[in-house]
Amino acid sequence: MTSHLRVEFHCHTKYSKDSLSDVEDLLAVCEERSIDRLVITDHNTIAGALKAKELDPDRVIVGEEIMTQEGEILAAFVQEEIPEGLLAEEVIKRLREQGAFISVSHPFDKFRSGHWKLPDLTRIAPLVDAIETFNSRCNLPLYNRRARDFAKKHDLLGTAGSDAHASFEVGRATMFIPYFEDAEELRIAIKEAKFEAKLSAPWVHLTSRYAVWRKRFNQTP
Repeated sequence: MTSHLRVEFHCHTKYSKDSLSDVEDLLAVCEERSIDRLVITDHNTIAGALKAKELDPDRVIVGEEIMTQEGEILAAFVQEEIPEGLLAEEVIKRLREQGAFISVSHPFDKFRSGHWKLPDLTRIAPLVDAIETFNSRCNLPLYNRRARDFAKKHDLLGTAGSDAHASFEVGRATMFIPYFEDAEELRIAIKEAKFEAKLSAPWVHLTSRYAVWRKRFNQTP
């Protein structure tokens, strides 16, 4: 058993409204790029993650990116899907009840609909495990720096992820973490995480807009 794992913590499949990535393609990329664990965090659904888990149970961790009334929450080890549109505290409560690991995705990126207002983020800070302190799709490095500063100020762990909406993005931001098997072990192991992370080019957001357009006109399978 390996002592450390390379983890992609934030990734989307075609089950997200703004992605066309097939589950099989993502798993193939992970194998090719030596990614040991893939947290699939589709928007407001765990359907894609569950399908991937069936195909590659050792590699895939079921996650979800949930749009609350205040901003987006990023969860790993999700057992039951959480609907969008709830208050943040209610989402966190439901995730806690199922033992999930709870982070907050790209909190300061004002280009995202799921970014957070500082008072709301400060209010929930004591209730979450981590802040996403590096997101490859943040157009401005300033947004990741603000997230790191916030996590440090509030004594929170940091997560990193590519936020891949296309398979070629997978692995842009990964974490090397001591071996873990569940959310509780992850909370301990992630304290020793080392990031290997690069920003993606701003044009990658066009892949998401194209996915939305294709689905709107029913041109996807």
